[in-house]
Amino acid sequence: MVQIEELKQKVAALAEEGRARLKEVASPEDCEAARVAFLGRKGKITELVKFLPHLPPEERPEAGRLINSLKEQFQAELDRRLRELKAQEIEKKLQEEAVDVTLPGRPVALGGLHPSTQALREIYRIFLGMGFQVFESPEIETDEYNFQLLNIPPDHPARDMWSTFYLTEPGLLLRTHTSPGQIHVMRRFAPQPIRAILPGKCYRYEQVTARAEMMFHQVEGLAIGRNITMADLKGVLVEFAHQMFGEGRRFRFRASYFPFTEPSLEMDMDCIICGGRGCRVCKHTGWVEILGAGMVHPVVLRNGGYDPREFTGFAFGMGPERILMLKYNIDDIRLFFANDLRFLEQFSGGLR
Repeated sequence: MVQIEELKQKVAALAEEGRARLKEVASPEDCEAARVAFLGRKGKITELVKFLPHLPPEERPEAGRLINSLKEQFQAELDRRLRELKAQEIEKKLQEEAVDVTLPGRPVALGGLHPSTQALREIYRIFLGMGFQVFESPEIETDEYNFQLLNIPPDHPARDMWSTFYLTEPGLLLRTHTSPGQIHVMRRFAPQPIRAILPGKCYRYEQVTARAEMMFHQVEGLAIGRNITMADLKGVLVEFAHQMFGEGRRFRFRASYFPFTEPSLEMDMDCIICGGRGCRVCKHTGWVEILGAGMVHPVVLRNGGYDPREFTGFAFGMGPERILMLKYNIDDIRLFFANDLRFLEQFSGGLR
């Protein structure tokens, strides 16, 4: 029969062996292997339970306490060692990922202004130099401001020129052009003279093509005062074109039709690409259209609060994207809104 002293010797030996094993472990995986070897189903400490049936009944309680004490001691040492290893791993990882704050910082790549924004700023610069002021007007308009006050009543055939986004609230729409801004400015300043440009976005429910987008920018121009004539309009437009496209360009004015101007005209410039000789861009005419303009219609003047017997004025409208297309021979307006960095970065240094 096994004696209690023999079991004590085995417990002491396993305690020493366990401490030696835990000193050798170098990773959480080694800790798990040690646990299985000593506390697993067939572990060395677990096997000591087999001695209990062979002990005298009066010695079995003491033997059980010895075995349980060894288990608890080994488990405590195992947990302590595992915490040490995990702490070492965390410290090592922190050291490997440490940031040297004395190193120079990584430069941040700077962005640039969108070409449409650059074109708008260049247009502002030119017209501010001629005494115009920049005003903003709403993108959501009423049918009254977008059409009726601009001499376009509900049954007017000119409404077919615009495919309009109507909102769910009756009478509201996304403006189809910046011309409603004329009424806003006139009613704000009448009967004082005005020189203003009104830039902004416009929206038309149209098929997107290389030359047309459903959202685009426009710049509206307006000048009202006494004795303003078509000569003043032509002088302003020619000066603008010279500053935007360079000296030496040739221009022509063609009669046109807009409901809110009378007479109306369109301004053409000799083709930059072919120098006026004729090419695909100018449809072999030698001329490309820049903008539309005209003398403010008397009905529009009256709707804006001016007496057409005393005041006259001119208005014009242009598209910044179209200006850039002409200036840099860009053949697709969709490039301005496609977010292709290969295209946009060509303008990162500003317009030249």
